[in-house]
Amino acid sequence: MDSGLLVRDVMSKNVKTVRPNSTINEVVRKMNKFEIGSIIVADSEKPVGIITERDILRRVLEVTVASEAMKAKEIMSSPIITIDSQATTEEAATLMNSKRIKKIPVLDEGKLVGIVTSTDIVRNEPRLVETLSKMMWKKSKE
Repeated sequence: MDSGLLVRDVMSKNVKTVRPNSTINEVVRKMNKFEIGSIIVADSEKPVGIITERDILRRVLEVTVASEAMKAKEIMSSPIITIDSQATTEEAATLMNSKRIKKIPVLDEGKLVGIVTSTDIVRNEPRLVETLSKMMWKKSKE
């Protein structure tokens, strides 16, 4: 059941990034400015982690540490799971399901070129809803 669509066909291309030493205040400010739910942590254009709204809630606000004192590298999820821009959307959905993640940075020859989300895939490949819904079912049971 090979998909004709490639990740590069459905990914968002204007990926927002922060440096590992960016403060959490800087991270939140950038996420709010661009109205995004996650941001890639990159070191010299190489993605090294990802920070989601959930990371900020669980790792900063819940532990009540001053966000101006924390750095992106302290709360990012790492090692980061990435996918090649030539991968199919089916491969991306399978990877999301197996790793239990909703967003994957997209690389082309090791360089960050986009990000693909479960929403991007479902919007463009509705037949993959079942693959991705397995992940949601597992998460809701935890």
